[in-house]
Amino acid sequence: MDLKITMKYINDEKFQLINQTDNGLNVDMYSQNKKENQSPMELLLSALTSCAAVEIVSMIKKRRRNFKNIEAISNGIRAETTPKYFKNIDIKYLIYSNDLKIEEAERFISLSLNKYCSVGASLRKDTTVNHSFEILRD
Repeated sequence: MDLKITMKYINDEKFQLINQTDNGLNVDMYSQNKKENQSPMELLLSALTSCAAVEIVSMIKKRRRNFKNIEAISNGIRAETTPKYFKNIDIKYLIYSNDLKIEEAERFISLSLNKYCSVGASLRKDTTVNHSFEILRD
């Protein structure tokens, strides 16, 4: 499945991203006191957190466990030099269920982050990033 994103310039620190079904999202690199949207790295952390959550919920429901809600708190520690990639990511999931066992939760979260979540798999060192460009002139 190919994914396509169209990006539009708003200003030097803000861009609009639009997917194939015309859903839009703004991204900015403003300082914390001017922040209006998530930054690209915040989006990556959000994507990992939510991608794994989808898988966790699916596994809980497939095991016919009572599921009410899931929440998470994520923290990413970045390298101090460019590129400021994530050196470490900690995610704490809060799962609301009356009958989910501790061992099951541990297994579901581990499988989600390490096997099933495509965002997590994309963070691995063996990910190849290809690029191309086109220069358009007025």
